[in-house]
Amino acid sequence: MAFKPVKVALIGSGNISYTYLNTLTKGWDIIEMVGCSDLIPEKSKARAELFGIRQMTTEEILNDPEIELVINTTEIHNHSKVIKMILEAGKHCYSEKALGCTFEEAQANVELAASKGLRLGAAPDIYLGAAYQTARKLIDDGWIGKPVTAQAWCIRGYGAPGRPTMPPEDQPAGRKGTTINFDMGGYYVNALVTLLGPVNRCAGFAQVFPHHTYTNVKNPLFGQPIRTEGGASTLMGTLEFESGVYGNIVLSADGFGPEIPRVEIFGTKGTLTIPDPNSFGGNGLDIYMTRIGNDGVFKIPFTHAFGDTDPAIPPKSGKHEPCHNSWRGLAVVDMAYAIRQGRPHRSSPDLALHTVELMYNIENNTAEGKFHTMVSRPARPAPLPDGYFGPLNVMEAALATYEP
Repeated sequence: MAFKPVKVALIGSGNISYTYLNTLTKGWDIIEMVGCSDLIPEKSKARAELFGIRQMTTEEILNDPEIELVINTTEIHNHSKVIKMILEAGKHCYSEKALGCTFEEAQANVELAASKGLRLGAAPDIYLGAAYQTARKLIDDGWIGKPVTAQAWCIRGYGAPGRPTMPPEDQPAGRKGTTINFDMGGYYVNALVTLLGPVNRCAGFAQVFPHHTYTNVKNPLFGQPIRTEGGASTLMGTLEFESGVYGNIVLSADGFGPEIPRVEIFGTKGTLTIPDPNSFGGNGLDIYMTRIGNDGVFKIPFTHAFGDTDPAIPPKSGKHEPCHNSWRGLAVVDMAYAIRQGRPHRSSPDLALHTVELMYNIENNTAEGKFHTMVSRPARPAPLPDGYFGPLNVMEAALATYEP
């Protein structure tokens, strides 16, 4: 059965917009990518010309009755405000992470979407890629027995000299709701929920380490501490999953590099080591398993499509583009099918809310030293069927297939 394509537009034509537009203009049957906007018109003009879509204003996008779904790739501190604008315009919304800088504002947008009968979801959608869909199949099929514990680490060096994440001259770093916990937490939470189900309770520690200094000798503030605005730069959480699995999550911007991304699931019959959940897998980012009764560590072939493309192939813009070789935007394709098929979309609002609630409460309950019982309880996103390799229309069929 052929479906009428869903017309889609994007607000926020900055760095991460490249990978979304590159994915969503590949020729999907269910998606018609219409246009993009930005507060800086030169940015949206460049993206529109590069991908053969219309340069639009945000007002044009929100007022166009034919556009059904809008992608929000604005800066993290603007996400909640822009989501609200999109929903109030009567359009479905898929947002970059996070859904909000506080649990209350994220929950308000979830409730707004529900009251209007609109779809709402948020990145990341890496869990739809080859690595995490394969890992899920291995766990569900019993290859490591019953999962018992899990660990997820992301150690970065945001304060290292030369990192693009250093704050601009004379500006503070680390406002609440925008630090590594909200920037990267979703990748790890979505991965863990996909594999193990939702978190029941959480506790932990979080604080800002204001020890970084300005390292540019031309800066009049050279050697002085970088001011912070209270957002935690390191977080360690203890997780109790509804499934009975225990886990931990560590997110830190206070390392020195290279980045340490790690997800491991320990079961009664084996262990899975899964690659960086900021990637879809492949090109050296592979799954390894140890299993009772077998000597050594085994590299596991992917059972699913949507692995990252070769990072050595340069972006078509001819300049550096973050995650240019990824499939970011798969959840938009899934949401478009969900709209037409009248079924749930995989990147649900509760899944997006789960990350914000988890990070927000670990940060804010640190002083009290108490457990938080989660309010959001997302179902595990429905898996993609395995074996759909080949041309785009074959892979697209995997996203159109929904069996909870």
